[in-house]
Amino acid sequence: MTSAILLIAHGSRRAEANAELVTVAEQLRPLVAPAIVEVSYLEVVGPTIPEGLEKCVSLGAESIRILPYFLSPGAHVVDDLEQARQDFQTRHPDIPCRLCPPLGRHPKLLEILVDHSQEEF
Repeated sequence: MTSAILLIAHGSRRAEANAELVTVAEQLRPLVAPAIVEVSYLEVVGPTIPEGLEKCVSLGAESIRILPYFLSPGAHVVDDLEQARQDFQTRHPDIPCRLCPPLGRHPKLLEILVDHSQEEF
């Protein structure tokens, strides 16, 4: 079964912020191969979440995991991303689509915080 990961960030008027998600996706691809990895943004820029989900389908995805590049389960993750997932499931009931939790509670994030707190200025 061909799986896909749709990596989602908020979206920004700053091109550098949006480009960061593309870089993360490029680095993620070899780690999850042969899974499809695509990006989309909640607001401000595209591709939108529906566009990203449809691109995954057009590339052959038979299941999709929506992976929020967000730290906490705020309204965007809990409400907006879940609504996008439900809308997709209505259009594609035969393609399982799961919303993964945000990054904030992952135990390895604490290691990252410790590393960053000890960096030299």
